[in-house]
Amino acid sequence: MDNIDNNKLLNEELFQIIQNFNKMNIKEIEPTTQNIHGNIFEEDLNIVINELFNLYFKEVNEGKEEIIIKRHLLDYINNLKINLQEIYEWLLNNQNNSNSIYFLGYFNYNGIEVNIDIQKTFELYQKAANLGNNAAQLDLAVMYIDGEGCDKNYEKAFEFSSKLVEKGYSSGMNLLGYCYDIGVGTDIDKEKAFELYQNAADLGNLNGLNNLGICYEDGVGTNVDKQKAFESYQKATELGSTNGITYLGWCYEEGFGTDVNVKKAFELYSKAANLKNKYAQYNLALMYENGNGIEKNVGQAIYWYKKSAEQEYYNAQKKLQEFSKK
Repeated sequence: MDNIDNNKLLNEELFQIIQNFNKMNIKEIEPTTQNIHGNIFEEDLNIVINELFNLYFKEVNEGKEEIIIKRHLLDYINNLKINLQEIYEWLLNNQNNSNSIYFLGYFNYNGIEVNIDIQKTFELYQKAANLGNNAAQLDLAVMYIDGEGCDKNYEKAFEFSSKLVEKGYSSGMNLLGYCYDIGVGTDIDKEKAFELYQNAADLGNLNGLNNLGICYEDGVGTNVDKQKAFESYQKATELGSTNGITYLGWCYEEGFGTDVNVKKAFELYSKAANLKNKYAQYNLALMYENGNGIEKNVGQAIYWYKKSAEQEYYNAQKKLQEFSKK
């Protein structure tokens, strides 16, 4: 895939749901009502937290993207008319199960009703993970890989990913596939990585489907198979993955596993770009800049490069620098 940096995107694809969701602006879901007691008893908050956690992890485990999970949590919280400050206070005083421990860490990570404290987040995730909390184990693995709130520890990241796989979670399969793919806490084993991506994809994990497509596209742990790559991206698209939509757009643009259809590519890039996918925004900008299958429009190209650059996509930032020198 020429327009998208495959190696960089393969790595980012694995963590997008975890980190993008963690970094979203949770303040946006603050309901207008300020009194929780009119709609839900305080003693029932334990049930609410557990249900909220189950919703969160179910969709994270499916590989759903930030905008979808965010909307579902917003709807859930607003339907109950819950005040975030009261939830935070309840979490502080009810650290008696792994879900409440996890969400207190989550609040600290995002600065919800408290200053951002990554070290505190790590400590709480560690505590919840040691109690077997699935989301904590997933997030903790990523923190160990990135060295966020802790020293990098690839062995620990591999360990927690393996635990999730043992429990049958596709998110763990996808992350463990990444570990084998680039050698995180283990020797590089491309065939094992491919197998794990395949297992995650078979369970309907969107990230697994996209990573499987990349494996077929580039021959990672398997033979290059353009048709299977196209089919993986197509399935991810059907399930609502904006990365899948972007990959599929590229397939149509380049004729990879299908006939060239720049009109279809433009439609797919536009759809994903409007859903805030930075890679689609970049590819759409390229089409406008080069007039590939559409009327050349430098203004639109710069607009979409800016949108992509705002999400810290390096290629888009570089393009804007080039335009500024003209």
